[in-house]
Amino acid sequence: MAKYDVKDINLAKKGKLRIEWAAQEMPVLRSISERFAKEKPLQSIRIVACLHVTTETAFLMETLKPGAHNSLSARPIR
Repeated sequence: MAKYDVKDINLAKKGKLRIEWAAQEMPVLRSISERFAKEKPLQSIRIVACLHVTTETAFLMETLKPGAHNSLSARPIR
C-alpha cells in the first residue's frame, strides 16, 4: 500500500493534468514510456529518487513505473 504525505490532496487532479501535458510536450520521453509499458525492461528493479519535483520529473517517474518498484521523495524549494 502506497503512503502519501501531501499538503493538499485537492490539487491531485490538476497535477495529473500537468503530467499529461508534459507527456504531450516531451515526445522522446513519451516514446520511451510507451516502449517501457510494453517491454517492462525495469522488471523487479527498485528506483528511488529524491529531487525537486516538476511536471517533467513527475512524468519521468511515471515513465519508469511499468515493472519497477519506484519511490519519489520531494521537498519544495523555497
